[in-house]
Amino acid sequence: MSLKTSAVQGGEFKLPELPYSYDALEPFIDARTMQIHYEKHHGTYVDKLNEAINKHPELKGKTIEELLMNLNTLPEDIRETVRNNGGGHYNHSLFWRIMGKDKYGIPKGKLKADIDKAFGSFENFKKEFKEAALGRFGSGWAWLIKDKDGKLKIISMPNQDSPIMAGIKPILGIDVWEHAYYLKYQNKRADYIDAWWNVVNWNEVEREYR
Repeated sequence: MSLKTSAVQGGEFKLPELPYSYDALEPFIDARTMQIHYEKHHGTYVDKLNEAINKHPELKGKTIEELLMNLNTLPEDIRETVRNNGGGHYNHSLFWRIMGKDKYGIPKGKLKADIDKAFGSFENFKKEFKEAALGRFGSGWAWLIKDKDGKLKIISMPNQDSPIMAGIKPILGIDVWEHAYYLKYQNKRADYIDAWWNVVNWNEVEREYR
């Protein structure tokens, strides 16, 4: 499902449908966390984003990418709201897509070859990605991106900031806000990250990479 085609319906942003049930990612991500994360957190981002856009009808119909890539041109009274809640909507819409209930193993094809080239091996990539996710103080995300020179890099960003705000499309991201894992893992972010690899849908990640 393309975010661009699913995000705006009738001039308003909508929650994208989850491609699996709340309990599909058990035991790695529990059903209660999934339900709260999707309905309450992502749902609130969408509601607050729509409230902001409704104040400026000239912005209706713009995609979330267009809004986030042009934050500095937005009216000042809604700019921070769009940054936080629009970022939350964009980031989570990707997050749900790149997870799945099947065992996907490791990436294949060009993505796997490019990961090996950039990081030495898939295992080393996972190690560096985990370090970025653990190193993000407080709330935020760790991302795998392809930079403007076409090179794969790992970065982390605070809160709901997204690489798309700099015109860089993220390929893979993990949410390390506590609401993403606290019910099951409490303060053990490292355990959550280790478990999360079991639900990464590499088929979808590869589609994001193309």
